[in-house]
Amino acid sequence: MSTHLEHTSRDGSPSEGRRRVLILVAVFAMIMASLAIVSTSASAKKKADPPGQLIDVQLLAFNDYHGHLEAGGNGSIDGDRDVGGGEYLSSKLAELRNGHKFSVTVAAGDLIGGSPAFSGLFHDEPSVESLNAMGLDVSGVGNHEFDEGITELLRMQDGGCHPEDGCYFEDDPYSGADFQWLAANTVSETTGETPLPPYMIKRFNNVKVAFIGMTLEATDTLVAAAGIVGWDFLDEVETANALVPELQDQGVEAIVVLLHEGGSQTPPPGEVDSCENISGPIVAINAGLDPAIDVLITGHTHLPYNCMLEDSDGKDRIVTSAYSFGRVVSEFNLVLDKRTKDIRRDLSTAQNHSVLQSTTSPDPAVTAVIEKWQPLFDEQGNVPIGTITADITRGGDPTGSDRGVESAAGNLVADAQAWSTSSLLGAEIAFMNPGGVRSDLTYLASGAEGDGVVTFGEAFSFQPFGNTLFTFSMTGGQIVSVLEEQCQPAGSSRAFLHLGVSDGFTYDLSKTIVVDVDAGTTTCTTVSVTNVELNGVPLDMGASYVVTANNFLADGGDNFTTFAEIDPSDRVSSVEDLEALTSYLGTFGPVAPPSTDRVNELP
Repeated sequence: MSTHLEHTSRDGSPSEGRRRVLILVAVFAMIMASLAIVSTSASAKKKADPPGQLIDVQLLAFNDYHGHLEAGGNGSIDGDRDVGGGEYLSSKLAELRNGHKFSVTVAAGDLIGGSPAFSGLFHDEPSVESLNAMGLDVSGVGNHEFDEGITELLRMQDGGCHPEDGCYFEDDPYSGADFQWLAANTVSETTGETPLPPYMIKRFNNVKVAFIGMTLEATDTLVAAAGIVGWDFLDEVETANALVPELQDQGVEAIVVLLHEGGSQTPPPGEVDSCENISGPIVAINAGLDPAIDVLITGHTHLPYNCMLEDSDGKDRIVTSAYSFGRVVSEFNLVLDKRTKDIRRDLSTAQNHSVLQSTTSPDPAVTAVIEKWQPLFDEQGNVPIGTITADITRGGDPTGSDRGVESAAGNLVADAQAWSTSSLLGAEIAFMNPGGVRSDLTYLASGAEGDGVVTFGEAFSFQPFGNTLFTFSMTGGQIVSVLEEQCQPAGSSRAFLHLGVSDGFTYDLSKTIVVDVDAGTTTCTTVSVTNVELNGVPLDMGASYVVTANNFLADGGDNFTTFAEIDPSDRVSSVEDLEALTSYLGTFGPVAPPSTDRVNELP
């Protein structure tokens, strides 16, 4: 006797019992198919990433170091001012490297220039020596790398004694940077060659990783023209994208860009690892970069962020900035795939770490660099040169962050320059660019000098660039044109740059600043300058006035192109800006903070 399940109903359709059996069979088949899919998926994943096919590489990044070797004066993180500085940055880097087989330390420019007196007095040789001590491998150039010109930047890279000041240590001449600066978008006008390599390739097992280094395209508007004659600064996106096929021809698929340009965000208080409403030039730059570029490490704005921004293929790309002065380190844990020779973005991560002195010990290697230079600094830096009655500060909160507002610091420098050149050359008005003032003059003593005393080192940190003062004639109309140029061209790093003006010069100002969150831009769209007066007398648009400005402004820096219209042969040079400042403070001390009502801001 046999039993089978071929039961049918009277109309020939399967019986109820058979339908139940068929349903059970179908369900069983679906379960088995699902298990097969899971098994296949797990098998595929195992096959995709077998042991030994992935390589972990750590990148540690920072930017805008500006020669901040010492523990103090590095700004703050959420009110904590015991942060950053070379000694602690170096220790944090060593701490993060621990346990990593492959680790590379990189930077995004402005490692030198605009530095405190401790480094700046010695042409930033201390800064480079501290960077050597902390194990920096490679950096893109920033605009401040060009402060003293191309020739001096090459000396900073290769070593040798300063052409004017000579060797600071005769038995130990400056030996140069152990790390490599990269300058992909800085090219000779005649040959098209770069003064430094455009990129560096590092190999990890059989995978090559390229680092492209660049400064912002507007560098020629931010540094003294005399030092960069004959050199062009090319578009950042076009430069990087043009290098992609060249690198791929060499078997490179993993590409990191070290770019000295950046953006801003609106982070929660004290947060350095967020990306809230990111805006600024970096947004458009990221969107324009070839999707073959995997990581974008940025700087220039002195702000921290850690973002995942889509490239033109809609794929997330890591974009970071690490504040400034050694306050933050960006840590990347990149995963390289041996088969594709590329970075696995889906597995790679980044995190910004605060450099808090309370949880980090100073690195003896950088301390030794400080101790080496301390006696020379004491000879020059601690000499009192004048006195003040109260803090004389830059604009913005935190202090110095906003170059678009009138500041006591900017007006002080303008006062000093007008006074210095009035008796010799008849100067009536002086102007000062806000970016040329790099710190505040504080009333409380920083050492043994006493409250209210300004030392040479403090004055140097306040105004470190060593610019020459030029005095020349301008019409009233040209002066108004300069004031209108405070409204910067679209696409500039800052929408508005507020010039410091000397005592007795006043005007009314109205402007419109438009923030486009979606485009990531802040633009000055309109500006109106009215009621311009000198010592209470309206400015005559056709009359001539004697004006003083530093060589940076006189050459048209910061997009103040009207200054550059003056024939250089009509400009008369005098003292350096720092000499004017120190003489002014010594002559008129104690000096009170200048008023900030010389410009009447209209709604």
